[in-house]
Amino acid sequence: MIEVVADGDLSGCFAVRREVFVVEQRIPEEEEMDAYDAYDVHAVHLLATDGAGRPVGTARFLHGAAADKKYAHAGVDGATTAVLGRLAVAKAARGTGLGADLVRAVEAEAHRRGLAEVYLESQTHALGFYERLGYEAFGPEFDEGSGIPHRAMRRPL
Repeated sequence: MIEVVADGDLSGCFAVRREVFVVEQRIPEEEEMDAYDAYDVHAVHLLATDGAGRPVGTARFLHGAAADKKYAHAGVDGATTAVLGRLAVAKAARGTGLGADLVRAVEAEAHRRGLAEVYLESQTHALGFYERLGYEAFGPEFDEGSGIPHRAMRRPL
């Protein structure tokens, strides 16, 4: 089940992100857990749980002032664009289609909020995943600070 985390309890989201980004990819925790996680109404968190209610996937998107501030370098317009990030699926749930389901859930929630496009910065090894979901890469490869190469991608809603 995938739900928007509405009550402010992000512990399940953080547990999955910690497992995937901090432990597996060795991204420092202080970089992974950023100030945008609590950015008022402009940070939207989604959590996927398994049949027993355990967290197995998560995604976050920014819009409005949060997107404008964090992604000014990319020319993102937070009034019309959702910025998908922090997409993570626990190892035990990989290969089940959950990652694609999370992306589609982000798109649906962004559309529900009146946004017209999704922008993301994909790790280059995941470009094919996003391309299969209709995203188009643009611009050069870059390192956003983690040492992992990325490309910008977008998809209209």
